[in-house]
Amino acid sequence: MNEISLEGLAEECSTRDVARALGLAVRSVQLMVDRGELQAWKTPGGHRRIERDSVLRWLRQRREQPAGASVPPEHPQPTPSPAPDPAPDPAVVPRRPRVLLIEDSTHFQNLVRLLMEHHFPQVELHVAGDGIVGLAMAGELRPDVLLVDLLLPGIDGATLVARLHSHPLFQCSRLIVVTSLDEQQRSAYAFALAGLPVVHKPRLVQELPALLAQMLHV
Repeated sequence: MNEISLEGLAEECSTRDVARALGLAVRSVQLMVDRGELQAWKTPGGHRRIERDSVLRWLRQRREQPAGASVPPEHPQPTPSPAPDPAPDPAVVPRRPRVLLIEDSTHFQNLVRLLMEHHFPQVELHVAGDGIVGLAMAGELRPDVLLVDLLLPGIDGATLVARLHSHPLFQCSRLIVVTSLDEQQRSAYAFALAGLPVVHKPRLVQELPALLAQMLHV
């Protein structure tokens, strides 16, 4: 289980308990219950009680969705050798850099995939299709770089960016905001964008590779 863990949750827990474990707002968890994504029942006093197993199932199902699948680069076949070197100890092999894209547009998901395959084949790309899934995946993957759309379903991008930017769990992750909004349109989100690089989607191909190279040190 990742750092956003359910180990401390009881078998039946409140929406506040689940929100704290996942790093979400209580209202977001309530909406997940209303949509049937989490199994819950109400006490005589009208309070929701959520089954811990349903939260585990929700996280597992979200990670198994195609939008959240990683895009591994191709691995060349090892060259045959009469006396091959022993396999490296997995315990000392450093993990590959990770990038998490939180973006609901299939078009831009595919565009970023193509850019990553072309410029950064050694980097793992993971994709989340909405803000709630993205927050859960970020806690699990601890990506080196987070690419976050400003307008998202589930949790809006500005709220998500502010939460990621301030949460101790993500202090080692670098943030890049991508948006279709121009400078004037995104002025309303200045509170979340202060100090962060912002890439206008029409300039994604021209600007994103250089930013990623700088942040990934590759």
